[in-house]
Amino acid sequence: MTTSLTRPDSDTPLAERFRPVFDEIAAGAVARERDRELAFDAVALLRDSGFTSLRVPTEFGGSDVTLREFFSLLIDLAAADSNLPQALRVHFSFVEDQRLAKSDDGDGWLRAVAGGLIAGNAITEPGVGAVDRYRTVLTADGAGGYRLNGVKAYSTGTLYAGIIVVAADLDGERVTVLVDAEAPGVERIDDWDGFGQRLTASGTTTFTDVVVPAERVVGPGYGVPGATYVTSFLQLVQLAGLAGIAQRATDDVADWVRARTRSYTHAVADLPRHDPLVQQVIGGLSSAAFTARAAVLAVADVLDAVLDDRTEHADRLTEAELAAAQAQVTVIDLVLAATSRLFDVGGASIVAADLRLDRHWRNARTLAVHNPVIYKTRAIGDYVLNGTELPFAWSAGRRPQ
Repeated sequence: MTTSLTRPDSDTPLAERFRPVFDEIAAGAVARERDRELAFDAVALLRDSGFTSLRVPTEFGGSDVTLREFFSLLIDLAAADSNLPQALRVHFSFVEDQRLAKSDDGDGWLRAVAGGLIAGNAITEPGVGAVDRYRTVLTADGAGGYRLNGVKAYSTGTLYAGIIVVAADLDGERVTVLVDAEAPGVERIDDWDGFGQRLTASGTTTFTDVVVPAERVVGPGYGVPGATYVTSFLQLVQLAGLAGIAQRATDDVADWVRARTRSYTHAVADLPRHDPLVQQVIGGLSSAAFTARAAVLAVADVLDAVLDDRTEHADRLTEAELAAAQAQVTVIDLVLAATSRLFDVGGASIVAADLRLDRHWRNARTLAVHNPVIYKTRAIGDYVLNGTELPFAWSAGRRPQ
């Protein structure tokens, strides 16, 4: 596999540290896609290399990288396998929440992450179980603790996790609960049936009389009103995935064109790599990858200011939310168009199943449906025209201060 052209941030010590990790993950990506093989080994590699604790402060065993550095590496990981940033999305926001908590409990969870703990999620419910009407309930057990019962869908990353961030109803109030993934009564099922991002372990999780100690009820539930960093952060993880897809699509198609010797009788060059029309497609792919990456890192710069010194700076939350939404509107259209047009460089042979080049569009399309862009575009317009507050969603897993 040919390495893409050098980027300004591709020769940093962090990039050098993780390049072999990403190369190993990328080497198995097509086979995992073909066989629907969940990426347990790849997640273990990320854990053991310290990737999952990049944002953990150094005093607790992590690397304490900036958000710009983190998202730059996340794009590179997405280029290796776009399933993995999404699978770890709530894990990374859980780490941010514990950074912000600045408490003994939060510091303890940060140490656990540095030791290899990975967090998954069980927030969304099937059917009518939306944020304001959870059917997953937490009830007092009479012994100072609780019992958890319910069914969750779209439990992204939970099969890879050691703890699960669960949204539940407690006496009419929305709460967040941390549950051991291997606890009795927890069942995790890989039944995600989407046509893209198939290895994110985004299936069903059921809880049947799961024992929950009182200290594992850690805060208000997802969707509690109020401005927060988390909506922009979580959206940016998805956009990093899209940027990585654009980069991998560029590299894959460029490799395919370089090796191709067959052209068309009406082509303007004997070899496809010398054909200006083919060059134009590759140029468009490369430009889409560059622009998507630049947009993600621009939003990461804003988030670095929002979350400076383990503090959520409320005066900049709207700036971060607006930047992430604007980037979403642009990056989605750019990457979807690029991953569709890549097939123009060849005939029927480019759609060979063994190449799995269709995975780039399928994965991009699947990432793009999160927080549908039509609603974000409208919200941006309403904000610009009328100053209407942008939509936010509460962060999961943070104890209130």
